[in-house]
Amino acid sequence: MSSETASSETASSDAAFGLEFATTPSPERRAAAEREEILADPGFGKHFTDHMATVQWTLDGGWHDASIHPYGPLSLDPSASVLHYAQEIFEGLKAYRHTDGAVWSFRPEANARRFQRSARRLALPELPVETFVESIRRLVRTDVDWVPSAPETSLYLRPFMIATESFLGVRAAQAVAYHCIASPAGAYFTSGPKPVSIWLSTEYARAGKGGTGAAKTGGNYASSLLPQQEAYEHGCQQVMFLDSVEGKYLEELGGMNVVLVKADGTLVTPDSDSILEGITRDSILQLAEDRGLRVERRRVTLDEWRDGVADGSITEAFACGTAAVVTPIAELRGEGFTIGSPTVGAGELTMSLRNELTDIQYGRRPDPHGWMTRLTDPA
Repeated sequence: MSSETASSETASSDAAFGLEFATTPSPERRAAAEREEILADPGFGKHFTDHMATVQWTLDGGWHDASIHPYGPLSLDPSASVLHYAQEIFEGLKAYRHTDGAVWSFRPEANARRFQRSARRLALPELPVETFVESIRRLVRTDVDWVPSAPETSLYLRPFMIATESFLGVRAAQAVAYHCIASPAGAYFTSGPKPVSIWLSTEYARAGKGGTGAAKTGGNYASSLLPQQEAYEHGCQQVMFLDSVEGKYLEELGGMNVVLVKADGTLVTPDSDSILEGITRDSILQLAEDRGLRVERRRVTLDEWRDGVADGSITEAFACGTAAVVTPIAELRGEGFTIGSPTVGAGELTMSLRNELTDIQYGRRPDPHGWMTRLTDPA
């Protein structure tokens, strides 16, 4: 994206998006010393900034009351629909501070469009893409001091939507609230990406055909928690799911997509209508195609992975998602078997693609696809 385009976007007014974002500064902003202490070792999802974004929706009034206001508890009636029928969706993306002090986000429009698809599946109203992006821009500008600057750190953004109508009838809610909160995130891997062990769940399924697997909704993650515990008990860091119909096709991990790398450089990733469309995954696959590598999005069996490692036709495997970007897979374990990685440590192509993507995100190399959106001006 050119600097002229970025400047134009940064200077855009709320009126252009049809909503006025009213800002109420927090009277209890953390002191600079406390904030810097947190930023020195933020972890992930442990600390939150001083403000949050909110937009309300009602069936009669549409989207209204957009605001940036102090971070704090939500007030919900005990009969709020979200508490009973799980009408809820969320997103996850990051803001990155570049060397000149400007803060950028990575493909927020793609997150906004996925947020709309999730809303459609959960019978929630679709937030306009422009409003989604503007809520992020306004929140980051307000809490810009919370964006860390240490290597590989970022500000994690969590937009979410919940049904707030006080009504116990089983139908789509007629009152909804959109919120976005922000949390400083430390480097996911403090000493470089570490290959992980994956446990194959054969007793549980993440999602079924025609279900909500392609939506980013809390229920999908809730259903993965028990098998994730099972993975921990077997000494694994993540859990892998198969399809719920035949039980032989790879789906995805509890919160990440999976990609296999063949000896000729071809990247293969499972394709299914019950898999979340990963923005990080699609970006990595685009970078691979830019290099002239072949990408296959298709059904992939567990046997193909096992046999490919055995005969050398599959040379690397990795998981990918917003938080860790790319995580090399060391082995896949299941009841009575182990599919080991043919590489020692992280694969060469895996790491090369990870480095290219993170270099784009942090402004260390050109952005050929215009994926980055500037949220604030240089410091």
